Amino acid sequence: MADLLPTYDLATDVGRDAFDARLDQLRRSATVTSGGAGDFHRIAAELIEDTRKRGDAAIVEHMRRFTDPTFTADRMRIPPEVMAEADAAQRAEQPDLSAAIDRAIAHVTEYQRHLVPADAEPMTIAGAELGMRWTPISPAGLLVPGGSATLFSTLIMLAVPAIAAGVKPDDITVVSPPPTIKGDAAGAGTPGDAKPDISPITLAVAHRLGLSKVYRIGGPPAVAALALGTETIDPVSLIAGPGHPVVQAAKLQMAGTVGIDGYYGASEIVTVADSTADPSRIAADLLAQAEHDPGKCFLVAWEPGVIDAIEAALAEQLPQLNRIDAIKAGLANESCAVICDSRNAAAELVDRLAAEHVNLAVADPKAFLANVQHGGEFFLGDATPVAAGDYYAGPSHCLPTGTTARFTSGVSVYTFLKRSGVVGYPAGMPAQAIADIAAMANAEGLDAHAASVQQRHRG
Repeated sequence: MADLLPTYDLATDVGRDAFDARLDQLRRSATVTSGGAGDFHRIAAELIEDTRKRGDAAIVEHMRRFTDPTFTADRMRIPPEVMAEADAAQRAEQPDLSAAIDRAIAHVTEYQRHLVPADAEPMTIAGAELGMRWTPISPAGLLVPGGSATLFSTLIMLAVPAIAAGVKPDDITVVSPPPTIKGDAAGAGTPGDAKPDISPITLAVAHRLGLSKVYRIGGPPAVAALALGTETIDPVSLIAGPGHPVVQAAKLQMAGTVGIDGYYGASEIVTVADSTADPSRIAADLLAQAEHDPGKCFLVAWEPGVIDAIEAALAEQLPQLNRIDAIKAGLANESCAVICDSRNAAAELVDRLAAEHVNLAVADPKAFLANVQHGGEFFLGDATPVAAGDYYAGPSHCLPTGTTARFTSGVSVYTFLKRSGVVGYPAGMPAQAIADIAAMANAEGLDAHAASVQQRHRG
């Protein structure tokens, strides 16, 4: 069974050393700091600079290389009427799916609206009335992957939090590429001279959310276009969304020109399981993660029998799935099982991994969670599949990866909000405040600062 999921026993020095080496390898492949990241950064930088110089022409050239050799600038933007037609067709032809999407949008909307913070109640200190206000970051650009899978759910998980935060739908720009030439779905199902296109379900969702600016482009040129603007695309103030490491590298390079959400690269899961967990459920979650191609899976336990049972369930369920080769490669090359020597050691390992998804399939998941600090999103108990968060529950599935959950968060309304302090002296500045500020400013050698407050003297 080790052929499916390599296993490391941390109770021995050999096991710890081997796991440390494995973890270092996986971390290098999960982030843009090493493990080929030099190429990611270089490619991103070259494509950004090309887009900066040539605008739409650079985007067209990129799209011709990766999606459609005959791509032209007039195909970049999708007309709103095309999205309306896609929505109407989807409702008519797939009523059950359409209803499921509506319910998912409703759940995410309700949850995200629940999170919207109120402006702080004003308070007064030394004559100053102080407050804090929240305002949306607008306009916003959203990255919806589409090169090898139809991820219309990502559009929901990005656009709904933005709208809940107060970003107007007309101020949201979506970029999503058609299938890549080398991708699984390249040109699939396109009769005659029909061109590869983004999913009609994605178009239907965009229309349902009131979005009018949707572009069939992708890669670093799309990131650059959102940040810098082109002849066709207006620049935005914030870029959010997951994607290939080269796209995340482009986001990092544009940070400062625009705001970004974080590093949201190859998907990953840590599952902690004890003897109360159903092995079949845990195996199903791991297989679901591995089909992301690549998807990184860490199975953590402190009872060897638990891992054996889950590995047996993996072997039983795998032949029933479609993406068998991708899943086997993900489990063998990107994943591992780890046997810790105690429950506390398992919690420490979860924090060390700081993964995107953390599934706590243990007897008392809330108690376990109290001992864990780092994770993009937590799923409590073996009755809670990660796919519930991917599609339906409410929190966004756009989450930090590559251990970046140590210092950043997943997408929510907070991603699309900024805070501003508010200061006012409705009765004028007190003499003591003026004297104190002037003394401090003069001590720093900033006499103009001192003079500016002394101009407000009331006496």
